[in-house]
Amino acid sequence: MTTDAAIELVRQAVVMAFMLSLPVLAAALAMGLLISIGQAVTQLQDQTLSFVPKMIAMTLVLLYTLPWTLHLLMEYATDVFHAIPTHL
Repeated sequence: MTTDAAIELVRQAVVMAFMLSLPVLAAALAMGLLISIGQAVTQLQDQTLSFVPKMIAMTLVLLYTLPWTLHLLMEYATDVFHAIPTHL
């Protein structure tokens, strides 16, 4: 395996990790922003008020995007396995 091939595999893995984590992180960011605005307006500063809704939103987004995530992971694994004979 050449250095260029190894670098390309690592680059693809990093892009894949970014793509798979983006929906869940975006949901956490959006929910955190909404909760912090709500806490600033109502002046309620309870820690569970921000944690529980974020966890629920992240879980729902994870369940909603699970088929897409599995499809991407299967495509990536197939591409890596098909590239093994050409890179060795």
